[in-house]
Amino acid sequence: MGKGKNKGAKRITKKQMVERVMGLFEGHPTQRYELKEVFRLLGLDTHPAKMTCYDVIETMLADDYLTEKPKYCYGLKQQSQVMEGIFHRKANGKNTFLPDEGGQPILVAERNSMHAMDGDRVRVSMMARRRNHVREGQVTQILKRTDKQFVGRLEVHRDLAYLITEDRTLANDILIPRRNLKGAKQGDKVIAKIAEWPAEAKNPIGRVVEVLGQSGENETEMHAILAEFGLPYTYPQQVEEAANRIPDQIPEEEIRRREDMRDVMTFTIDPRDAKDFDDAISIRKVSTRMWEVGVHIADVSHYVTEGSIIDREAQKRGTSVYLVDRTVPMLPERLCNNVCSLRPDEDKLTYSVIFLMDEEAEVKDWHLAKTVIRSNRRFVYEEVQQVLEAHGEASPEDYQNPGDHADPEKPEYEPAENFADDLITLNSMAKALRKRRFQNGAVDFDRQETRFEIDKDGKPVSVYFKVAKDANKLVEEFMLLANRTVAESIGKPKKGKNPKVKDNNSKVFVYRIHEQPDQNKLINLSEFVTKFGLKLKPTGSNAMVSQSINKMLHDAKQTKARNLVEMVTLRAMMKAKYSTENIGHYGLAFDYYTHFTSPIRRYPDLMVHRLLARYAEGGRSVMRSKFEEQCEHASAMEQTAALAERASIKYKEVEFLQDRIGQEFDGTISGVTEYGLYVEINENKCEGMIPLRDLDDDYYEFDEKQYCLWGRRTHKRYSLGDEVRISIASANLDRKQLNFALVSE
Repeated sequence: MGKGKNKGAKRITKKQMVERVMGLFEGHPTQRYELKEVFRLLGLDTHPAKMTCYDVIETMLADDYLTEKPKYCYGLKQQSQVMEGIFHRKANGKNTFLPDEGGQPILVAERNSMHAMDGDRVRVSMMARRRNHVREGQVTQILKRTDKQFVGRLEVHRDLAYLITEDRTLANDILIPRRNLKGAKQGDKVIAKIAEWPAEAKNPIGRVVEVLGQSGENETEMHAILAEFGLPYTYPQQVEEAANRIPDQIPEEEIRRREDMRDVMTFTIDPRDAKDFDDAISIRKVSTRMWEVGVHIADVSHYVTEGSIIDREAQKRGTSVYLVDRTVPMLPERLCNNVCSLRPDEDKLTYSVIFLMDEEAEVKDWHLAKTVIRSNRRFVYEEVQQVLEAHGEASPEDYQNPGDHADPEKPEYEPAENFADDLITLNSMAKALRKRRFQNGAVDFDRQETRFEIDKDGKPVSVYFKVAKDANKLVEEFMLLANRTVAESIGKPKKGKNPKVKDNNSKVFVYRIHEQPDQNKLINLSEFVTKFGLKLKPTGSNAMVSQSINKMLHDAKQTKARNLVEMVTLRAMMKAKYSTENIGHYGLAFDYYTHFTSPIRRYPDLMVHRLLARYAEGGRSVMRSKFEEQCEHASAMEQTAALAERASIKYKEVEFLQDRIGQEFDGTISGVTEYGLYVEINENKCEGMIPLRDLDDDYYEFDEKQYCLWGRRTHKRYSLGDEVRISIASANLDRKQLNFALVSE
């Protein structure tokens, strides 16, 4: 019986599968089914039949016949002709509309857009679908205008001005009447908003809301990047004033309420230019083979009360922003660099996770406590690394990459060598923690980061590469341990409890989650890395796949394609985010994980501190919907901050190479698109583009799956990872764009 069924499943045609799938969903129009349930209900128990079914479902999603929400959960699309949702503008005119009810985006041609702006809330009427064409909509009403601002350079003429904007979602420049210039002059960088866009006009009409300064000046350009992403670059005066009213002296009664750890050896380890020290580590020996290790985090929640003016501003910002030449802090400077910062030889309030550990870093006991500490010393990473290497305790690869050296020790600091025993013990424990983490399936992303040396005027003078060594990893492992431990204390069911049964452990909490990578992306990655002689097993258990990724990344370090392989592997991964719904963290191989260790620069950590304190005092759980909304905002702001950081790096790359027009470099193709080839220069990792129009020896087609352009006549291929020689053709600072010319393959 079973064999006959299998044979029948193998013989099913695509047309028959379409009929079966339609029958299932039309027979149960209000029901939603997970993919595995569809297979079961249709009696599909062979791989070919399941793949045919999945292909049919994918086609039905593209045709708006089915909807998918959440992932791999499908239902019949109950679609009306008139819908409301969000409009997304594209520079190429292929605008889209995302309905409130979800589903696939709907195409809205420019002629049918009513000049809606990116992010506008609109009402759309569906148009009759033409055979073999995607479904289209027409904007019939703009319900709510977005508060979008545009950043650009002014071109001022006699009677009017144009804003030459860097925003790719706007195909036309913004026309600004002279009366709306707000004193801006020719060549100024400004922030503008659109005041109106008449139906018959080609260009929108705008007004200047803020003048940033003259184009090309470093301060102007960095502020322009922040404004481009809607990020603030100054603090509201009333917030600064509120911060200035916070006393920096700790009352004695507050110290008496806390666990006093001021007599325990404690230190901070941070980058040399850091000012906001939000974590410290303490260590003391309690028996022959047992140590007490404390992870102490600045108790920001003591100073920033929920709902206060400082808290509202911090929540809105979500995170500190790190540009090439500056930090835009989440908290006012008085708090992040002074009151809350764990500076040496000062009493500080902290929230601490205190571990009892043996020499193999096995945690025997731990507790969470509000504490007061006094840091004995401030280390920079290079100083700690120096100590570890001097005693032969660093990893072998660290000796091969000597990197930067620490600044000379300041006379007020005790010599680093006097702390050697404690640093070596912590390093040994960190290595044990790290080893177990990778054995459990964590992914080892250890990428080099490009950094610029900046002169006093903000100009890049050289490039260097930041490499994480044992000193960095020492701090990282104890922060990971603290984050995981506090997450488990809230989310993990107590012994003897059924994890599926809701009990007092199911309190609302803020988790840092990371989904498993998409299977198809891993398969494509596996095919891609074979061209470099690398192997990746894309299927199997999470631990097996992770270990295969780690081996592939380790092997890639021995090849010229290291940077490229790491970049493509990162693209195959999902992005980590914040949520009240825990699904674990794939990249770290943790079932429970949160962010607890950086409340000075990340708002979710501050949320976590408050929740932990609330539950420790026996408080009831909080409203999930409110905290989930805050998690979504924090995740979005994290992504925005990352985009701004990349934009500042890109600007400095262009600035660094703008005086080298015509110079030749060896490079690697780092991206392939229908517009041309992206090439990364090997010696400095700066990236530019060879436009397709400059590849004029043939007609080239784009093969998205194979990451290549191929010539119809010559069959020449330009593939991701190919080595090429290029010259700098042009550098456009306004667009943060480098154009290269191909010299030879």
